[in-house]
Amino acid sequence: MNISEFDYELPEELIAQMPSDKRENSKMMVLSRVEQTIEHKHFYDITDYLDDNCILVLNNTKVLPARLYGFKETGAKIEVFLLEAVNNETKKENTSLWKALIKPSKRVKPGNIIKISEELSVKAIQRMEDDGEWLVELNFDGDLFEILHKVGNIPLPPYIERKVQSEELKHFDMERYQTVYAKDEGSVAAPTAGLHFTQEILDKLKAKGVEIVYITLNVGLGTFRPVKCENILDHKMHSETFEITKDAADRINKAKSEGKKLVAVGTTTVRTLETAYQKYGCIKACHDHSELFIYPPYEFKVIDKLITNFHLPKSTLLMLVSALAGKDFIFNAYQEAVKHHYRFFSYGDCMYIE
Repeated sequence: MNISEFDYELPEELIAQMPSDKRENSKMMVLSRVEQTIEHKHFYDITDYLDDNCILVLNNTKVLPARLYGFKETGAKIEVFLLEAVNNETKKENTSLWKALIKPSKRVKPGNIIKISEELSVKAIQRMEDDGEWLVELNFDGDLFEILHKVGNIPLPPYIERKVQSEELKHFDMERYQTVYAKDEGSVAAPTAGLHFTQEILDKLKAKGVEIVYITLNVGLGTFRPVKCENILDHKMHSETFEITKDAADRINKAKSEGKKLVAVGTTTVRTLETAYQKYGCIKACHDHSELFIYPPYEFKVIDKLITNFHLPKSTLLMLVSALAGKDFIFNAYQEAVKHHYRFFSYGDCMYIE
């Protein structure tokens, strides 16, 4: 299956640089897989589509201020993008090992120290074999996560341009690039389908009898790393950790046994649930990892419906939604989205696939 099959043309002005004025005011395209129809709505209309025969599953991961800017001893400016903490039982006090991306990587050698602030510095330990990642050691004075919130930046995707990053805009992104139900800090990108929800909409859905359950997948390179292979079957997903609690597993299994429709919010939720089912034959409490690459044709075992944003050309996320709704139908929908000036990617509009 050639990567060019998942390419499409997108006018640059449709790449959302800012979110809608209010979360729930985003446009929502509604796709019916049975009727092969497309409707144009707004996200606040989602309450008309879900009822007590649905269970809604959301990813409650929280985005870490993982992008750090610092300087080598030579004065060279270096960016360190933290990816995930590395377990190390022998680590020294006030140090922490992480996988990270370093930019520009060519200017850094093992042993170099990158000073981020008076409280935090990063030591490059070794370049890893996997796609330019580094193993780094954080040296800090105080609580690491408090320091990261003070000196770190929300890792917005590269297509969201912030040429001048004011403190006001930084605080804005800190709030709007998180879901209102974000809880467990550990992601380097937001589960963007959830950005449209407000507490009011969640309360309305609960009042209608919609069951709401939370799982956690910490979004990492696996989600946003581009596919570089001509044949997509040669692409290997990066590992991302996830957790399903016993309460969440029990409620999902019970709902499915009762014939309720499972509505996944975002591709990360899809991959978590489908991975768990593949590994265990059911949804069970676990702390595990996913390397699941979903592309056409794929038989979904758990999810029935999906709320998702509009995804980049040639991305694994576009392949996943193509597997669910059918590639031709999805690409027709994307053409409609361009025609009707939908806003694309992380801060953009969404679709609901029935």
